[in-house]
Amino acid sequence: MRLILFGPPGAGKGTQAKKLSERFKIPFVSMGDVLRKQSEKKTLLGQEVKKYMKKGVLVPDHLLLSMVEDLLNDEGFQEGFILDGFPRTIVQAEALEKFFKKTDIDLDKVVYIDLDFEEITNRLTLRRVCKDCGSGFNLYFHPPLKKGVCDRCGGELVERLDDKREVIQERLKVYYNDTVPLVEYYEKKEKLLRISGKGGIEEVFNNIYNSLSGIQ
Repeated sequence: MRLILFGPPGAGKGTQAKKLSERFKIPFVSMGDVLRKQSEKKTLLGQEVKKYMKKGVLVPDHLLLSMVEDLLNDEGFQEGFILDGFPRTIVQAEALEKFFKKTDIDLDKVVYIDLDFEEITNRLTLRRVCKDCGSGFNLYFHPPLKKGVCDRCGGELVERLDDKREVIQERLKVYYNDTVPLVEYYEKKEKLLRISGKGGIEEVFNNIYNSLSGIQ
């Protein structure tokens, strides 16, 4: 199974990617994690990535694609994979498609977790993160056992700066401008699987899994 998974901030992409990875027994790639790990390496690529991340600017497409290609060429990804966080734009999608053709990779589906603007805002404003260990919680879907206290280490839970309502609205503007066109792009290629992100984690997961089961 070879999948791309995308959706707006707060749609639960990371959670669903992990669950799908466990169920289908295939690795998943979180582009955010890849960037962080790469920036810690002493390689030329790692230092180049670190330079952009320190400046707080987007890592160029050619570097992102290079990292994705290196990963997918690894033996561990030969039987399948889930890409979470890449591609984010049409330009990235077209470059990735060229790589797939060159390496004879057949993409099965692009899972789009769909969520409306108001639901996204409500979810993100309910997110909390531990100041000490970084564990994430959601006051609605995954609340801590004790209010304001991390289950894992007992640290204080705080609201992320990028989860402030005004910041969320700016993030969503970027998302709708850059990423939403991918919906039409993959629909035309008959690869898109649109799944409602409303409901609990298990409900959304079951909808995705049942929709994919027929193409194994």
